[in-house]
Amino acid sequence: MRSATREALAAARAELSSLGKVDLAIAEELFSAGRIIGGSAQLTSMLADTSTDADEKLAVLKAVFGAGLSETTVTLLGAAVANRWSSADDLLAGIEELGIRAAAESAPAEVNIDAELFGFGSAVNSNPELELAVSSKLGTVESKVALVETLLAQKVSPQTLLIVRHLMQQPRGRRIGELLRTAASLVADQSGLAVATVTSATPMAADQFDRLQRALAVKFGRDLKLNLVIDPSLIGGLRVQVGDNVIDDSVSSKLKELRLQLAG
Repeated sequence: MRSATREALAAARAELSSLGKVDLAIAEELFSAGRIIGGSAQLTSMLADTSTDADEKLAVLKAVFGAGLSETTVTLLGAAVANRWSSADDLLAGIEELGIRAAAESAPAEVNIDAELFGFGSAVNSNPELELAVSSKLGTVESKVALVETLLAQKVSPQTLLIVRHLMQQPRGRRIGELLRTAASLVADQSGLAVATVTSATPMAADQFDRLQRALAVKFGRDLKLNLVIDPSLIGGLRVQVGDNVIDDSVSSKLKELRLQLAG
């Protein structure tokens, strides 16, 4: 991530934090606005243009959306476009991030959005037909959204359903697994946590899982939410991924390294 975008994201997050608790309607409006902006190359370019004054950008937002957005959403969008982004796509990603974080903020304490996103991601990864249905460029956006609603309605929180529906509507060239992992990480981060994906060849006992969670919290210097994936191809050991950091202590990885050494 380039420095301009990092600074712009930090400012946008600060604006959201200053609002305190927000309702799910704000997240829905942010997602909708992001899709409308992303659907117009001219509008996206203008709002991402560093030479355009922040007040002029805010005026454009008000002209485009009129009374269709709440004052809170307009304020958040105005804060986003007022900053300098490294690219127009980064601006769209920033608006999407605000929507995901707003959805996380709107959820009751007992709702575990990142776990629901992870569960749907696991279901997609384990079912080639489902993955094709939600990822294929041949399918219409409407059919993908309808499928998601059929699969998830009444089974996940309104926050999770809203996030997944948006990701289906504006994938921006990203694969479904990447979309869901990123969203889950943002939700956890909004709660002050990070997500660790732990891949094991076999299921882990509860005490092993707890020890691993404590050890990883010490290593990364923050509390972590662990999502466990079972993959027998690892043969043994574990692979842990936290963001871009990967710790691979699996038997399959060691065998691969050994084969490379023997081949050399």
